[in-house]
Amino acid sequence: QVQLVESGGGLVQPGGSLTLSCAASGSSIGFFRMGWYRQAPGKERDMVATMISLGAANYADSVKGRFTISRDDAKNTVHLQMNSLKPEDTAVYYCNVNHLGRAYWGQGTQVTVSS
Repeated sequence: QVQLVESGGGLVQPGGSLTLSCAASGSSIGFFRMGWYRQAPGKERDMVATMISLGAANYADSVKGRFTISRDDAKNTVHLQMNSLKPEDTAVYYCNVNHLGRAYWGQGTQVTVSS
């Protein structure tokens, strides 16, 4: 059974940085696509950044140049380095993995950008 455990959310001032981490388990063959989504109050859940195994990263336009996704396939972890954070980045961030054609979600971690 695939399980995702997220960590790293919190409160940060505008212009600050945070790193989110997600540890995935439950697969002996790894995960094809790993990534991050976010959902702000009253809004839909949107893709932030995704990365396929041994492939390129894909970013939402709103975070390009500020966020960096990375993954360690040996450890089945995915990270999101967030720099130059803005108040509009405030949301619950969810780890997502694709495994054998099915999507799995973490429990979510709150990121609040406020002075």
